Amino acid sequence: MIPLVMIASLAGLGLLVVYYIGGYLFQNRSLSDIPAASPWAALTRFWLVREARFGRRYLTVDEAHKVHGDFVRIQPNHVSIANVNAINAVYGHGNGFLKSDFYDAFVAVSRGLFSTRSRADHTRKRKIVAHTFSAKSVMQFEQYMHQNLNELLNQWDLICEKAPGNSKFARFDCLPWFAYLTFDTIGDLAFGAPFGMLKNGQDTVEYMDYPGGPSKYMRAVEALTKRGEAFAVLGCLPFLKKIGHLLPDSFLRNGVRSGSQAAEIAIARVNERLASTGTNENERVDILTRLIEGKDVNGQPLGRKELTAEALTQLIAGSDTTSNTLTGIFYWLLKHPNVVAKLQAELDTVILSPTDEVSFQTVKNLPYLKACMNEGMRIHSTSALGLPRVVPIDGPAVEICGRKFETGTVLSVPNYTIHRLESIWGADGDQYRPERWETLTEDQKKAFIPFGHGPRSCVGRNVAEMELTLAMATLVRRYDFELYQDKFETWEGFLRKGFNCEVGIRRRAT
Repeated sequence: MIPLVMIASLAGLGLLVVYYIGGYLFQNRSLSDIPAASPWAALTRFWLVREARFGRRYLTVDEAHKVHGDFVRIQPNHVSIANVNAINAVYGHGNGFLKSDFYDAFVAVSRGLFSTRSRADHTRKRKIVAHTFSAKSVMQFEQYMHQNLNELLNQWDLICEKAPGNSKFARFDCLPWFAYLTFDTIGDLAFGAPFGMLKNGQDTVEYMDYPGGPSKYMRAVEALTKRGEAFAVLGCLPFLKKIGHLLPDSFLRNGVRSGSQAAEIAIARVNERLASTGTNENERVDILTRLIEGKDVNGQPLGRKELTAEALTQLIAGSDTTSNTLTGIFYWLLKHPNVVAKLQAELDTVILSPTDEVSFQTVKNLPYLKACMNEGMRIHSTSALGLPRVVPIDGPAVEICGRKFETGTVLSVPNYTIHRLESIWGADGDQYRPERWETLTEDQKKAFIPFGHGPRSCVGRNVAEMELTLAMATLVRRYDFELYQDKFETWEGFLRKGFNCEVGIRRRAT
């Protein structure tokens, strides 16, 4: 006699098969002729969950496009489009596309500017937040960037002094130092003080749950890394986040826990600031001050939960994204000593001494510096995956690149692929060549989207570009470098992160 448990298991398995086959045959029939990255990709969302779990989503999607062309199905109702003309169609102004449920996994405390899926809510929040990052406002932040950059210089000068007697270069891993720099800088810009990572030379943040409370400590860079890796997986099937603490995979459980820990920093800093604002103890104008003062069209400010969500967004975007971009730029730059020499020659013409403080106004328009930055962002692609958008369910079907898509279909354009596409960048699209930025085609200009495109693009772009420019100019003018690794090994969570970047460093004499 067959046990009831076995019967129940077989019945459950049968229902799953019927569900997936039925969905394949009936729910997404309009996509049935689009080649799938894998046969499983057309049947279940779990296929993309697996690819994301092992940090290879962007590579798998890129390989699928090389085989199948512009259109690739990566989930039953999700199509990846590797065509420059799809960028504005999917992400541009006025198309009505909404963010998909992928972003539900990233909600913490409250829906913020990044995670909200409501068009009206996004418009309201962006109006409050955007003025904080205008070009005029950002210029006031330069002094704080210099303070943290100078602390990095002090630490790197000490490293230079420790070079062994048989070598002119001191060897170290620059990757964590870039994380310390960007974390301390966003702490300074957003919350009024750095976190102390540069000064202490380690990934440790001290915070209090409430003003005057006992000190708590966290490895914040590590927490954000685990958070991003786990949430990028859970975003492929968002209901999993609700049971994240019960999942058998410790990778996901720890990531969910780390997400809560990272939110604690924002909660603590917002509580501290609101307490000091109430007693008029704070006079400094920073990002958090501007968010507190911001009003929507009805004159209403952000609520406490909204304020905390935006503070967390700034903490993550201003540290994690910038540090990984800076590391990627430096790796590709140092891999080509001839490019370093050419960039140093350009910087030497406007920065007379390696010890001079670099003004953003002095270097922001240097053509080769900008070319090296752009080429590094292109070939590294910190945000490598395609950010998913939904064809509005209350509108008609849309046509993109000659293909019709029904309402409710999820579409994305993969950044890593579009930044290396041979039809756009040429046969050397997978090579680092800053000189290509001297004569860009119109398609190349449209295809370069490191900060996104359209109304949901990165609101903090001006801050990021200033920080990247100042760091690049200051460090390349002050030091000579050697690179000690042939490959920049990475793992993709929400961002594409390197494991390490081993370099040699010495002070430049002139």
